[in-house]
Formats: sequence, C-alpha cells, structure tokens
Amino acid sequence: MQPPLFWARPAMSPGLAARLLSPLAWVVARLAARRLARGEWLKVGAPVICVGNINIGGTGKTPAVIALAARLKALGRNPAVVSRGYGGRLAGPVQVRERQHKAADVGDEPLLIAAFCETWVAKDRAAGARAAVAAGADVILLDDGFQNPGLHKDVSIVVVDAVAGFGNGRVFPAGGLREAPGVGLARADAVLLIGPERARRACLEAWPMLASRPLIEAELQPLETGMDWTSGRFLAFAGIGRPEKFFATLRGLGADLFRCEALSDHQELTAPLLRRLETDAFFNGAQLVTTEKDAVRLPEDFRLKVITLPVRLQIADWTALEAVLAEAGVSA
Repeated sequence: MQPPLFWARPAMSPGLAARLLSPLAWVVARLAARRLARGEWLKVGAPVICVGNINIGGTGKTPAVIALAARLKALGRNPAVVSRGYGGRLAGPVQVRERQHKAADVGDEPLLIAAFCETWVAKDRAAGARAAVAAGADVILLDDGFQNPGLHKDVSIVVVDAVAGFGNGRVFPAGGLREAPGVGLARADAVLLIGPERARRACLEAWPMLASRPLIEAELQPLETGMDWTSGRFLAFAGIGRPEKFFATLRGLGADLFRCEALSDHQELTAPLLRRLETDAFFNGAQLVTTEKDAVRLPEDFRLKVITLPVRLQIADWTALEAVLAEAGVSA
C-alpha cells in the first residue's frame, strides 16, 4: 500500500482525516516517548553512529549509510553496518554474505549495503553491534534505529528527504512521522538533508527547525554507466519509500517512461507480478528498469531482463559532519 495522500498535505492544512486521527497519533507519540525513556542504552565497546529518520519510510538512509561507510574507510577506520534486516527471516546476529544470502534471508537493504561494507543483521541491534565489534569493527553504523532504545548512540544523524520534508507534520496515523519533528531533532546530533538545491531551500523555509542542528546537504546522483537513457522506451518499477524519486531521476536522464509501477516499500517481487511487468514491457516495446534495492530482490533468472540504475549520495562539504564525528571520538 502507498501512504495516504493526506500525509503529504501542508502542515497548516492537514485535512479532516489527519484531525480525526490526531487523538490516536497522540497515543502513539506518548507510547514511543515512554519506550525511549525506559531504554537500556547499552554500550558495545565502539562508537555507534546511527543513521535514522523521523519519517516512516524512505528518506535516503541506505545511500547515506553507504556514503558514510566509504568516508570512514577513507579516514582509516574499520566500520561495520548493523541493521535489523527488515523483511529477512534470520534473527541473527549474522554477517551478511552477498553470495550466500538472499534478500529473503537478511532483507534487501543489508544485502545491498554488504557490497560496500561489512554488514550484520540482528533483530537485537545491541547483540548485532557486539558481534560486529568482536569481529574487528572499530565503528558501528546503525542503519535505522533512531527510535530504538536498546543501544547507546554516540552520534545520531537524522536523514530528511528535502522534497517530502515532514509532510503534514503529524505522527502516525495522522501523518507519516514516527515522532514529532521537534522531539526527534532534540536527540539528533546532525541533520542530513537530501535533495536538489531548490528542494533543500524550500524544505528549510518550511521547517526552519532543521537548522537547529549541524546541517549536511547532499544530493542523490545517478552513476555514469554508459547507458543511453534517451533511446528506447522503459517500464520503470520500484518498491522503495518514495518511488517517484526514482521515476523523476530517470526522466531527468531523458528516459521515455512508458509506465511507472510504484510498489510498496520492500514489496515481494512475486512470479505473477514479474510476469505481468515482463509481458507489459514486451508488448509495448519497453525495457524494464528498477533500483539497486529492488534488483537484489529479483530472482536470479530474471535479473538479466532488468536494467538497474545505480545512484550515489554526493556530499560536497563533509566539514560539519566530520566535526560532529570528531566530537564523539570518531576521526582518523
């Protein structure tokens, strides 16, 4: 299912549905605050950098984790990513092996991240972090878990999609947030704002509270693969937090999109669904294209039928983020 449209309404006019659901949202927020207040906040013997969000769904955490892992390696550190492994069957702790595991085992995001950095999945994040440290990691990158009270975080980075912002500013189910923006940002050490420059400026105007924390601005850029996106037709499908971001990127490359299939985040790519997409593409002279995260969920015998568009997070100025890391003892 896709998020309800009223979640994206302006905060000043959230609509009737949001107002009717506000009492339930207040209960959800109170329960979340109580859970955090009773947290154990265990330390694991290495600095923990949490890359999380306040929004429900995708804001760009996965490319942010990949970029941060690369930066830490460049600084001479030995990072390991720890993830809950959403959608995977393994409870862990287990180190993700690209050639051994499938998305159904460990989740699509950890399987993708494992191509760039040592990655562990564990339903108990503290246990996963301890296992990674025991295996030699000297920095833990916690993929999501900003609202998880089980593990002490030395640095918490809140990732914000500049186009979506905080939507109508309401907590679930009245809006698309896990907690109120002010409450979440009070625990954050930095904000990573991702999107085109115009969108970042508009987001900061709509949510000036973002500037209350060290601000890192970034943009997702497609990798140059030699693919000529201006020739032919494409049927694009994506099961990420905001599929429209992927479709917009393709259009920006000049791709002629015959159709865009927006799937739910982490949606299972079943045989009937793939047969339908393949048939639709064939009879309309289109090539199937998807995201890297979706590609790892494809059956191996189907992957050659689909083109993947890789994107990477570009951070022009790392100064603010590296200053935050240095204050927490995470530096070269």
